[in-house]
Amino acid sequence: MASLNDIRSTFLDFFEKNGHRVVESSPLVPRNDPTLMFTNSGMVQFKNLFTGTEHRDYTRATTSQKCVRAGGKHNDLDNVGYTARHHTFFEMLGNFSFGDYFKDQAIPFAWELLTKGFDLDPKRLLVTVYHTDDEAAQIWKKVAGLPEERIIRIPTNDNFWMMGPTGPCGPCTEIFYDHGDKIWGGPPGSAEEDGDRFIEIWNNVFMQYEQFEDGSRRELDKKSIDTGMGLERIGALLQGKHDNYDTDLMRSLIEASANVTHADPDGPGKVHHRVIADHLRSTSFLIADGVMPSNEGRGYVLRRILRRAARHAHMLGAQDPVMYRLVPALVRQMGAAYPELVRAQSLIEETLKLEETKFGQTLDRGLKLLDDELAKIPEGADLPGAAAFRLYDTYGFPLDLTQDALREMGRNVDVAGFDAAMDEQRAKARASWAGSGEAKDAKIWFELAEANGPTEFLGYETESAEGVIQALVRDGAGIGAAQTGEAVQVVVNQTPFYAESGGQVGDTGWIRTDTGLVEVTDTRKSAGVFLHIGTVTEGAVAKGQPAKLEVGHARRRAIRANHSATHLLHEALRGALGAHVAQKGSLNAPDRLRFDFSHSQALTPAELAQVEAEVNEYVRQNSPVETRIMTPDDARALGAQALFGEKYGDEVRVVSMGLQPGSGKGAEGKTYSLELCGGTHVVRTGDIGAFILLGDSASSAGVRRVEALTGEAALAHLRGQDARLSEVAAVLKAPVGEVVERVRALAEERRQLANEIAGLRRELAMGGGAAAGPEAKEINGVKLVAQVLKGVSGKDLPALIDEMKSRIGSGAVVLIADTGAKPAVAAGVTQDLTARVSAVDLVKAAAAALGGKGGGGRPDMAQAGGTDIAQAEAAIKAAEAVLGA
Repeated sequence: MASLNDIRSTFLDFFEKNGHRVVESSPLVPRNDPTLMFTNSGMVQFKNLFTGTEHRDYTRATTSQKCVRAGGKHNDLDNVGYTARHHTFFEMLGNFSFGDYFKDQAIPFAWELLTKGFDLDPKRLLVTVYHTDDEAAQIWKKVAGLPEERIIRIPTNDNFWMMGPTGPCGPCTEIFYDHGDKIWGGPPGSAEEDGDRFIEIWNNVFMQYEQFEDGSRRELDKKSIDTGMGLERIGALLQGKHDNYDTDLMRSLIEASANVTHADPDGPGKVHHRVIADHLRSTSFLIADGVMPSNEGRGYVLRRILRRAARHAHMLGAQDPVMYRLVPALVRQMGAAYPELVRAQSLIEETLKLEETKFGQTLDRGLKLLDDELAKIPEGADLPGAAAFRLYDTYGFPLDLTQDALREMGRNVDVAGFDAAMDEQRAKARASWAGSGEAKDAKIWFELAEANGPTEFLGYETESAEGVIQALVRDGAGIGAAQTGEAVQVVVNQTPFYAESGGQVGDTGWIRTDTGLVEVTDTRKSAGVFLHIGTVTEGAVAKGQPAKLEVGHARRRAIRANHSATHLLHEALRGALGAHVAQKGSLNAPDRLRFDFSHSQALTPAELAQVEAEVNEYVRQNSPVETRIMTPDDARALGAQALFGEKYGDEVRVVSMGLQPGSGKGAEGKTYSLELCGGTHVVRTGDIGAFILLGDSASSAGVRRVEALTGEAALAHLRGQDARLSEVAAVLKAPVGEVVERVRALAEERRQLANEIAGLRRELAMGGGAAAGPEAKEINGVKLVAQVLKGVSGKDLPALIDEMKSRIGSGAVVLIADTGAKPAVAAGVTQDLTARVSAVDLVKAAAAALGGKGGGGRPDMAQAGGTDIAQAEAAIKAAEAVLGA
């Protein structure tokens, strides 16, 4: 029996041999279709190829596309587990032609693969065509030899596909398998078509026309093919099953569920096991593609699926979390085909465990409260909306689970009443917010968040995506459109742009619509709404337009490198300086990083060198940078450091990088850096490239600041340093390796020359030799030598004073240095006279006459400065007056 993995490979191999490029499945979060909550078909990733707005180096492709239908208009959630073929997650096998082959090859490909590759009985197959598509009907007759009664013409839109109200469209041909008259049901188009006898297994869409707004169509110049065949459905058929949940892959997951819950897989809890097996796939793949549980958008759908599975596990008697224990079984089944499951296994397990644990705390209480509410109303009556809202608002029991629990009783919820209670709560929230002191122009962000929900951030997984412009804002007010040259803030439903937070600067880039271009110069957020701040540089943009969003890749790459290096730096500082080191602030910009941390003294050169070397060691290690989701308490218990400025909710992102020597890959507790962080990071530490510390400085009391460079900025810095060193070597006419010695020799030579020059200056100033010097004047019994000197500086005066004192033996000396700018004055008194005369008094009097203030020193030596050398004689007179007093 062929496994689902074998069937997938057979399909892809068949089309690869027929000239198709095997293209990897795109993520479950559509990057090129903002109207979709999740990727729900194989053609989604090729949408722009079909419309002609994108071109690739192939015209034929084949994929096994992972799909989710559990939100928006494509929602199969409520039926999962109760039917044979409904899933939240499924795989769509497809082959595609972009202006290459058309019906005459697509139909033979399908027939050959089904009847020869998969060995299906041709007599069991029948097809449908659009009622006017004679071309497809004739090809079926020619290729498959099908009689007219097995080529059913369908006049409805079931067999005519349209991408939207306008654009590419065309007829379909569907292939059905007849399970025989033992099963109730009629062929497609009949009154009994809803039965299970005839099951659709493959749909071929022929993109033949372009539809216009007036309803007219024209033939496309390049016609295309889009096909889809559900792997689970064809797998059940090829394995002789009539139920998708009986296939080998699904059965293995069901048995894994039975094993951890100790409940018979085919007993009374059969439906519960099916729900768990299906929801295990959708939740795990969504988390692997970057969706995290939340209360809005895609994250809410994920949380709803997970909680639904947890409730079914609870109904099987499970008291502890179950889903995370099933992840290894899923990885064994599907990890080879989808390696993202392997890469994200630990993240998936921890996220599921965290969500189940949190939900388990409210489930028992919520169900009991629901029973209490039901006891208050007549049997069979709808649960009042106010009661459902009370369960939600007060006890955290969500509406969808209340509905799910009531569905099994055949009862409903008064949803209108629930909505009314919700609106009343929002009105109270608005009133409370209005008085909270927030900036006046922030009111619009609160209103947008309330109307549309918070912006969904896609930037952990991608740097380009499509979105819909929900609002254009200028000066705190919404506008309908913005023209070239106008500054504007753009709000979209989903974005790859990171909004400034936690020290990481906001992204820049471009937002393009069909009519205009906005250059984004910054991204910020308020009330959960991302504000793309920029200017319209081409055409005009309008509210409601689809838009392509592109982050500046080189800039984001540099920011990621700096942010990841900051984490390594933090840990290296802790290792070098001690566990007291804690982050006090940071900046992760494209050109540099800045890190403030608690430490009371400057780092020594040896400490700086140690930190820089250790960071570079882990950069060269090139270990994976991994993200995990857990509670703040669990993260801190694991040793994660909380980064300054972050606000943490019930769940946190824990970023780990680096493996300590000898710890072994993935050893618990042996990760080098473990931080709570919501920013973007490199994939591997080697992506940082290089790390250079520029030095440290004081930031504030008890806080030091270091700055550093990574990647290209670090290399540019090194190249600049090297160029300057080479320039110095050229000036010195010495090899680069001898520059330091040569500079030291020059410095020593300069010091000696300076001393010689200072000595000669003193001699000249004092009259040219030991025998020469100014005459002393005796005042009040004290000899005074006073002189104005040129060619000396203020710092030369103390030595000259000492020399003059030694010459006169006993007395006072006042010297004024005429520097050509601000004069300096110094006074000295021999030791035998300091009890009568103070040098400080002499210098203060002289300085005052020179236009200076103050002066200080010791009784035997004092100095001061002045502003007017023209008053030198007056300064000497002032000093004489002090002696004469």
